[in-house]
Amino acid sequence: MNEENSKLIEQLKENLNLLEQSIESMKLSLNKCKSIGIKKNFNFEESESFDSLTSKFARISDLYLKKLLKTIMLLLHENIDTFIDRANFAEKIGLILSAERLILIRDLRNRIAHEYLPEDIHELIAEVFIHSENLINEINQSKQFIEKRNWL
Repeated sequence: MNEENSKLIEQLKENLNLLEQSIESMKLSLNKCKSIGIKKNFNFEESESFDSLTSKFARISDLYLKKLLKTIMLLLHENIDTFIDRANFAEKIGLILSAERLILIRDLRNRIAHEYLPEDIHELIAEVFIHSENLINEINQSKQFIEKRNWL
């Protein structure tokens, strides 16, 4: 293994470790928010719980989509220009479960990061519930791919 690949594998391990730690925190927030449920009005503490969940979702999405998957593509020596093409390629090789789901995760992350207003929380809650689970499943699939490549 050359020096460049060794550095990439170290980055991969670091990113995976950060993801695993972050996922545990997101799962706790997810369970807390699911116990609150979807309702018309939230008190301050409930709103903060949902803010925390959406923030964690966005951070984990960034770490996964922009760092972990990018590092894997570099290790595979794949230089694919568009996100959609990378997602389709990743699905084809078994790195992810669903390109369509990955695109939806990225779109939700972008809405949270760029368009989210506290009064919009009701629109996002159900999507964040669904896509948090999907994000975890996609990350687990990528971990299996990494393990099969003996990169850990």
